[in-house]
Amino acid sequence: MADRSQQAQRVFDALEQKIAEMGFELVDVAFVKEGPSRFLRIFIDKKGGISLDDCTEVSHMADPVIDEELKITSHDYLEVSSPGIDRPLKTSADFVRYLGETVEIKLYQAIDGTKVFEGSLLPCSDNTISIETDEGKQLSFTRDSVARVKRVIRFD
Repeated sequence: MADRSQQAQRVFDALEQKIAEMGFELVDVAFVKEGPSRFLRIFIDKKGGISLDDCTEVSHMADPVIDEELKITSHDYLEVSSPGIDRPLKTSADFVRYLGETVEIKLYQAIDGTKVFEGSLLPCSDNTISIETDEGKQLSFTRDSVARVKRVIRFD
């Protein structure tokens, strides 16, 4: 699965503990260019979801850390938001949190002509991601072969 850039990792490392102390989980940090604008996006989560007030609180804490401590000025805008309900699962905490839920795994290269697999998330290791299909078949994939894992959201 894709890693974050060095600069995004610096921001992640500087903010992770501070955000945890505020009662949130730092999910990811990304630098994104959209048209002429450059965004530094910080994604946070907590049980029960994220509110606008939560995003504002984290933004006020993070801005001086990024500008004054890290001296990162390569972005035009700082955004703090929820990663959304269909966000990719990336961290060990994600895989524990969504254990038993239906996920979609997309591989970099097809196995027997198939690149996308769906099933209930099983306990994972540092090196493998495992699911059980609706047919009861257990499948395991090495993490370096997986392009993306995300929850399957169904509105019945």
